[in-house]
Amino acid sequence: MNAGAYFPDYYTATILEWKPLLQQDKYKQIIIDSLSFMVKEKRIILYAFVIMVNHIHIIWQVQAGYTPKEIQLSFMKYTAQMMIKELRNNEPDVLEQYRVKAKDRKYQIWERNPLSISLWNRGVFMQKLNYIHQNPVVSGLCSFAEEYRYSSASFYEKETTEWNFLTHYLG
Repeated sequence: MNAGAYFPDYYTATILEWKPLLQQDKYKQIIIDSLSFMVKEKRIILYAFVIMVNHIHIIWQVQAGYTPKEIQLSFMKYTAQMMIKELRNNEPDVLEQYRVKAKDRKYQIWERNPLSISLWNRGVFMQKLNYIHQNPVVSGLCSFAEEYRYSSASFYEKETTEWNFLTHYLG
């Protein structure tokens, strides 16, 4: 793992009320684009991810000049805004499922209080990496982790380059 300002973090976020918004690839792509941007802008190093139908798991490492809270808020806000825009333009009836009675927003895509755990040693890191990659298998979406497209498993198992913004945890 590369040395950075912080230890890598295991980060999990869930769509509001576990709704399957991420079933459609266009919403997965919003997450991919956001992760790719943050890597390109040197805000994070991205080691692993999986995008399930109603939640995501990520292992990233926040880089110097940013805090984990800033990265998380930026990621959540941007992806939510882009998903709301897509829903408003193409699926306004589905957007209504995300209407909330909150003072600070009309719609809410992500559940509040996502989970973030500092991966302070290799054992914990590997446990979370394996968990992320096995999530689609356990959920019945595929038989082998590397078969699931919206995951970093194929990057590690087959050394594919589709997700060229990933960094291998061994460097």
